Amino acid sequence: MIGAAFQDGLAGFLLYLEGEKLASPCTVTAYRTDIEQFAALVYERLGPQAGPAEVDSWLVRRFLGWLNQAGQKKSSMNRKLVALRSFYRFLLREGKVEHNPVALLSGPRLEKRLPVCLNYTEVKKLLAIPAGTPLGLRDRAILETLYASGIRVGELVGLDQESLDLEGGYARVLGKGQRERVVPLGKQAVRAIRDYLARGRPELAAHRNPPELTALFLNHTGGRLTARGVRERLSHYVEKAALRSGISPHTLRHCFATHLLEGGADLRVVQELLGHVNLATTQIYTHLSQARLREVYQQAHPRARQREG
Repeated sequence: MIGAAFQDGLAGFLLYLEGEKLASPCTVTAYRTDIEQFAALVYERLGPQAGPAEVDSWLVRRFLGWLNQAGQKKSSMNRKLVALRSFYRFLLREGKVEHNPVALLSGPRLEKRLPVCLNYTEVKKLLAIPAGTPLGLRDRAILETLYASGIRVGELVGLDQESLDLEGGYARVLGKGQRERVVPLGKQAVRAIRDYLARGRPELAAHRNPPELTALFLNHTGGRLTARGVRERLSHYVEKAALRSGISPHTLRHCFATHLLEGGADLRVVQELLGHVNLATTQIYTHLSQARLREVYQQAHPRARQREG
């Protein structure tokens, strides 16, 4: 349970996220869940009348300690802390609290993990698997588009036919925060999309009456394909290609960025293509590229492989 004061503050905050910040439904749901979890602790510790104004940094620390004892991942704890920090910034702006008890708190330090990335030979193997059926043509277009543009899976399934400029080789995507950007597709992706539009999409669209007119990628019933559907199809092809586990649509985004940097692309250009607001988010790919360079060096250089007697 949560108190009335928390319910009132949370309702206003969620409207702010949806209306002003243009946050995605997933983000709104996650923030609601995190803040309700904290509000339940406040209710238990301070009573039903306690609201956000009665919270101090000590209670937030107790919340983090409770999460840690419950076995929560560090990434989840940090996400909840971000949600609370944003919530209190909103309440300060609205004059509902006089201080932010989360402002000076930092979450647990995360281990730096480099994202999984396929080499180009593995990517080519994956892209070659889809067959020439309507669904196969669709899947090949999907895989080619993900690798050629680096877009997120949510951006991919949000594409409409009018989002494409196949003559110019570009697509217009709507990313996080409703930010629009234009991404290149490349010749292979354009060819795959043209094949799908000519020989795949019409057959899939015929399964629905009236047909879906706007969505680019359709499912087997003729409706707009979902992100879950893309993940399931990719898992199918990863298994057929006998690639390592843990490959997701986001892996192809990692491959896109890493292979560009390994080919000499400027980091700021990659940032723009990925739609990252902060350059620091993109810089992880420089570490990934350096790790690959070290791996190649260790394998190729005679004095790196072994000691000479």
